[in-house]
Amino acid sequence: MKKIGVFSNMYPSSQHPTFGLFVKNQVGLLQSSGLEIDVVAIQDPGKGKVRALKKYVTWFARSFAYLIKNRKKLSLTHAHYAFPTGMLSLMGKKLFGIPYVVTVHGGDIDKMAAKSQRIADMTKRILQQAEAVIVVGDKLREDVTSRFGVSNAKVHVMSMGVDTSVFNYVPKEEARDRLQLPQEEKILLFVGNIIRAKGLLELVEAFDSLKMSLPDSSLYVVGSQKDSHFVEELRSFIRDKDVEDIHFKEPLGQAELSLWMSAADALVLPSHHEGFGLVALEAMSAGTKVIGTDVGGLSYLLKDGAGVLVEPENPDSLVQGLWSVLDEESSCIDDERVREQIATHSFESILEKMLSIYRSAEKK
Repeated sequence: MKKIGVFSNMYPSSQHPTFGLFVKNQVGLLQSSGLEIDVVAIQDPGKGKVRALKKYVTWFARSFAYLIKNRKKLSLTHAHYAFPTGMLSLMGKKLFGIPYVVTVHGGDIDKMAAKSQRIADMTKRILQQAEAVIVVGDKLREDVTSRFGVSNAKVHVMSMGVDTSVFNYVPKEEARDRLQLPQEEKILLFVGNIIRAKGLLELVEAFDSLKMSLPDSSLYVVGSQKDSHFVEELRSFIRDKDVEDIHFKEPLGQAELSLWMSAADALVLPSHHEGFGLVALEAMSAGTKVIGTDVGGLSYLLKDGAGVLVEPENPDSLVQGLWSVLDEESSCIDDERVREQIATHSFESILEKMLSIYRSAEKK
């Protein structure tokens, strides 16, 4: 296999180290197997119409120049997100005969394709023309086959994987000592972008209810505060309800994040929709119980006792889920099932699947 070109509209930089980190982790995994991979990506998460237009135009120009220069050196390209990223791989195939693989992460199907019929049609074309379509969750498989007419034979369900050498178990007492957190307190952890769709308003409401019976508890919200309007709405909601012991933290490096997960009594992911829910898998690998909403990939990841599933946008259901994992006598989590999920999504397993997909796509 010759060179592989990876296109992504999310990729980390020194200024934004967690932006699309899951893509960088997978690229590093593939490179560790000896593959030569080039990445052409957007590394600026900044919003605003003018800024977004400029960065996307620049990225498309760089990507097209890359395709022209490397057209005879590439075995295939791999696009992360169907639209708009997949357009680059589609152009590479139509103009230069370069086969391609697309990874669908969720937002490209759930939100982007719903913006207009034109985008939906282009998404359909991108997916149908790909040699292989990787989806990060079972629900997304149903979407790309039923809504976009992609052959079931070319769709592969595979998460971005968890690095168990980074997200590993540390005893709770030790983790809290290292982070200087109180040993007796009940600690809940949320990790993700601080946006409405992550269910943070419901989480605050549920935590407020929990505090009435469990005053010695804290909630730590770790994530990017890019949506300033929602962040202010959330803080105002917290002030109005007079909820104490909610702490906001900026995104953390993976090693530190793993330690926070080990220190927590539970990770809570009350999303309204979720392509896969990688942080839930990372928390499981760090030995932490997970409560998540019964949506998207979480429905499959946490089923059969791997975690606790609750109704989306329902604070009362979320409270019940929180109590079930905080009860030390509860047996709501099946440890064997958790281990099975971690093994299924380990980097070793993901690498084997990725190489198989690449070899098959190259031959088509």
